[in-house]
This record gives sequence, structure tokens and C-alpha cells, in this order.
Amino acid sequence: MMKRPLRYTPVLLERFALPLFLFAIVFPTPAHSQEKDGRAIIAAACANEYASDRNDHTAFVYRDHDVTPEHDTLFEIVETPDGNLKRKLEDHGHSLSPADRAADDARIQALLNDPALQRKLKRDSAHDDEQADQLLNLLPKAFLWTIVSENGEVVTLDFKPDPAFTPDNMEARVFADMAGQVVVSRSENRIRTMRGQMVDDVKILGGLVGRLHRGGTFQVEHREVAPHHWQLTELHVHIVGHILFNFKTIGSQEDEVKTDFKISPAQTFQQAWEYVNAPAPKAAVLVKPLRKVNR
Repeated sequence: MMKRPLRYTPVLLERFALPLFLFAIVFPTPAHSQEKDGRAIIAAACANEYASDRNDHTAFVYRDHDVTPEHDTLFEIVETPDGNLKRKLEDHGHSLSPADRAADDARIQALLNDPALQRKLKRDSAHDDEQADQLLNLLPKAFLWTIVSENGEVVTLDFKPDPAFTPDNMEARVFADMAGQVVVSRSENRIRTMRGQMVDDVKILGGLVGRLHRGGTFQVEHREVAPHHWQLTELHVHIVGHILFNFKTIGSQEDEVKTDFKISPAQTFQQAWEYVNAPAPKAAVLVKPLRKVNR
């Protein structure tokens, strides 16, 4: 059976994290030793992230401010074991009009009344998880890792493409053409920050089919939003390309900031709907954003 193509979406980027252990570097070490230790740190980190993804199924409620060339929207997200309920709160910094509120509520009601759509959302989420694991598996293999600095709380690693790595598909080739930096939290052995930039144009079939342009960037921020629970709090992706056979623009231009994390009480979509409509005050905020996206 043909595998579904790997899609570069925010959910893929948000599923990176860190190690079962970190190496303590007390004295300066030669460059080749730093590279070896850096790769070991990120390999252990990926193993820890994989384990966390499998074992931690805590659901959250949070606000999601998502900005793309097509929209500038603030959502309230309620996670459940069956999927996420997303309710629109603002459009371009303004509360929804009565007509827009009614339209968004009608969209949610359609989800509540359509078990097939609910199952599709769950399948899509599982597929995204699988894709994220593929990217996670590439991190130790596709890059050269060097320890840049460390203090009592964090270790900073640089990464760049490993010329010895041979990608087995186009998605791996694109991902492996990045260089950047990762900041690791020692206390929880998790990645706090990952930022990168495409170091070269990526040509598809020599540029005859298309190309992704050098200089595209991404940045992901993770934070501990409850004791021992880490979530994506920021995503910034600015990658541009084109496909020559139909002149379609590909890539991504997106800035996303997630705030106001609380433990979700909802076990079903119906309970999530009741939660967002409840007049009672919501629980206290657990985490604040690093910065706000300009509206």
C-alpha cells in the first residue's frame, strides 16, 4: 500500500523534545568530541520525546492565535480523547458578529452530529502523529550536532546538514537541508526552542518540477504548561516555494501562539461544547506566551 505523503504542518513541528539523560560537560572538549556528544544528546532527547508522546495523554484547553496570509483568528481549543473542538473567538482582533458566531456554532454542531466526521478527525490526528514520528526519527540521523554552550538550566546545540546522510524521500531531503539551533531544558530534558533555516534551494527533479527557496525559516517553542507536561506554545514558519507545472505556491507562512493552558475536563465532543458555552469562570491560567503575534 502506498504511503501517504508527508505534510509539513504545525502538528509535525510541535512534536519534538528531549532526552532520557543529558551529558554533563565540565571541561572544554575537542570539536569532534562535542559533535559526538551533541548527537548523543539529541538522540536521547528524541527517545524521551517518543516515550512522552506514547505515555502522556493529558488533554488541555487553551487559546490559539493563528495568523496566515488568509486569516488572523483567535480560537479556543478544547482537547478530548476523540479529538479537538475548535471554537472561533475573534477575527482580526475583533469579536465575531452575530452572523459569524452563528455560522461557527453551526459548524461545531455539524461535527457533534456527524460520527463519520469525528472518526475522520481522529484518523487525521493519528496520521499526523505518525508523520511527526518520522521527522523525530530523522533528527539524530540527518544533522551534525555541536554543543555551543550550557549553564545550570539549559544546553544549546547547533545543527547543520550531515553530508553523509542520504534521504530516502523528498520530504526527508527538504527537512535535512536545514541548519539552526536547539535549546534543551536540563530539568525536564526537553527541547525549549528549535529554530532553523534552509541553507540551500531544494530543487525537485533538478528544478523542472519545482523548488523550495533558500532562507526559509521556522521556530518552535515548547514550555512546561503543567507539572511535567510540555506543550507547543509558539510556531513560526516562513517557507516559500513553487511548482512549475501549475504555478502553484507551496510552503507555509504561519505564526501561531498558544496561551492560557488549563487541564481539559472534557471526555467527548459534547462535553467540550458544553464547556465552551458554560457561563461559569474558567480555571486559572497555567502558562503565558513568550510574545504575542501582531494582529
